[in-house]
Amino acid sequence: MAQGDTFIEEALQEYKDGMNYLSGQLPKLTKKYNAFVEACFSEGEIKAKNKYLIALAISVCMNEEYSIINHTKNCIDEDCSEEEIMEAVGVAVSFGGDVALGQAVTVVRDAIETFDTGS
Repeated sequence: MAQGDTFIEEALQEYKDGMNYLSGQLPKLTKKYNAFVEACFSEGEIKAKNKYLIALAISVCMNEEYSIINHTKNCIDEDCSEEEIMEAVGVAVSFGGDVALGQAVTVVRDAIETFDTGS
């Protein structure tokens, strides 16, 4: 496993652990939040995979590493190709400039390498 893989997997686990902690501290809030998020990403006029691509692009623009990792994994889980992911990230870079570009060439790339099993 490459060092980038370890960072990506550890960061995703850290995010999940944090969400579990929050669920224990604020169960009512997190239950409602999770239901809201599930509704936002459910299939509608916009396909779920496209919603995850949008979320990834927003995460890249916002320079939010945990969200970038999580949404890159979600994109891969929704069968987005690497080309689709990078095209969405390209749109993010057009808005986010150098900061977004830095995330695209590091965190997104490492997350793709970590989570894309080639299936």
